[in-house]
Amino acid sequence: MQSHQIIQSKILSGQMLDAQLKKWHAQGTKIVFTNGCFDIVHLGHIDYLSRASDQGDVLLIGLNTDASVGRLKGPSRPVNNEQARAMLLASMFFVSAVVLFDEDTPLELIRKVQPHILVKGSDYRAEDIVGYDIVKSRGGEVITIDFLPGYSTTSIINKLKE
Repeated sequence: MQSHQIIQSKILSGQMLDAQLKKWHAQGTKIVFTNGCFDIVHLGHIDYLSRASDQGDVLLIGLNTDASVGRLKGPSRPVNNEQARAMLLASMFFVSAVVLFDEDTPLELIRKVQPHILVKGSDYRAEDIVGYDIVKSRGGEVITIDFLPGYSTTSIINKLKE
């Protein structure tokens, strides 16, 4: 399979996600889930995602759609559209799959995925992370990962504006 096809195959629609989840759960695969906007991917994102992927067998990323990012971050965002952001994330060898979600939080997606491990940045308290109760009720783990200091999308955008 060509590289472009491999990357495209990691971006899952709702139906494709259902089939993949069925397969992963049947195989006893330890699913790690995280989510975000990932608007301008930088070293901090790569560090965070690679460390998240180390927590289990597969890493599934819930990616906010353009409409969702706009509601969360304001009308000037996202800088990169959802297809570009999804392709960039899917191109990372440690990312198993990317699925878009349009809601403001990934709660419904987490309900569907039923991940074994839910990962967010350490700017959250584990108990405050959306989906905490769902994952913990199934005996799963909620893990926070420290961000790499000095890297943020907002600081990059502000630097560009100067």
